[in-house]
Amino acid sequence: MKQRKLGPFTVSAVGLGCMNFAHGYGNALSREDSATLLLKALDLGYTHFDTATMYGAGKSEEIIGETIGSRRDEFFLASKCGLYPGKGDKPRDIDGDPKRIKQACEASLKRLKTDVIDLYYLHRFDRNIPIEDSVGAFAELVQEGKIKTYGLSEMSAETIRRAHKVHPVTAVQTEYSLWTRNAEIAVLDTCRELGISFVAFSPLARAFLTGTFGMDNVLNPNPGDLRRNMPRFAPENYARNLKLLDDYKLVADEVGCSMAELALAWVLSKGDHIHAIPGTTSLDHLAENARGADVEIDQSVVDRLDAIINQQTVSGPRYSAAQQPDIDTEQFPEEH
Repeated sequence: MKQRKLGPFTVSAVGLGCMNFAHGYGNALSREDSATLLLKALDLGYTHFDTATMYGAGKSEEIIGETIGSRRDEFFLASKCGLYPGKGDKPRDIDGDPKRIKQACEASLKRLKTDVIDLYYLHRFDRNIPIEDSVGAFAELVQEGKIKTYGLSEMSAETIRRAHKVHPVTAVQTEYSLWTRNAEIAVLDTCRELGISFVAFSPLARAFLTGTFGMDNVLNPNPGDLRRNMPRFAPENYARNLKLLDDYKLVADEVGCSMAELALAWVLSKGDHIHAIPGTTSLDHLAENARGADVEIDQSVVDRLDAIINQQTVSGPRYSAAQQPDIDTEQFPEEH
């Protein structure tokens, strides 16, 4: 698989998002199936694995540690803190307290069975704590040798700049795909200017761009599928969004690749500093996503795709009004 620079590291252009080991889009993978997927990923050339404390309250980290912890020198490891399972009627707890960041890191190191995490993100911005204070904890973890670098997830250009002044940011992770373009408002350019790598999560638009998630999935959702609460997957919006895939598939057929491979090629075409970390529960899709790193598309194809699926052609906002406050990344005017 093609390689790209991520800070001081060289990693596979397409990495593996490991949320599905614990939760996300329905039933989580069993530990056995998760282990099989991880081992196959290494065989396919994946060297970038992305997890978080939030994923199953540490379950995803545990599976990685148990399965490939003994092969630590073969891959780049990223995890996250600052977002935790909530209690009661609060589904998520955002906490950027420096003390808790350091405690979370110690727990992650144990679960991952490693002495050091290559890239440790602040998963979400805690609006009650200055970003400078949170970053101070990451700087201390770097000095202590617990982490090699740190990053930020779903944060605005302003927040990124503030953090970068305290300690250089290595990577910013944000949702980015043909149908989620918020990073194009300011974050992508800010990362390019400051020499920060950009890591795109949900580059396949939560399976929309694969063409495998149809109206039946929306009308009969799995109770554990987080897409149930996302406006773009509401039946009336999704029916309109599916129509966009007709022209999109024509482009994929012309290029000679699958719809998923084309989606990943589009993300990677947007800059040499960009990486993609799709998740999957399928060995076939794992191999398909790896192939996406090697698909080359020229600017004319990029322009056609940009015109077919974009902020104006997609129906529904990225998040609901209840979910949006957790996100610091800039919004388009119509999302306010």
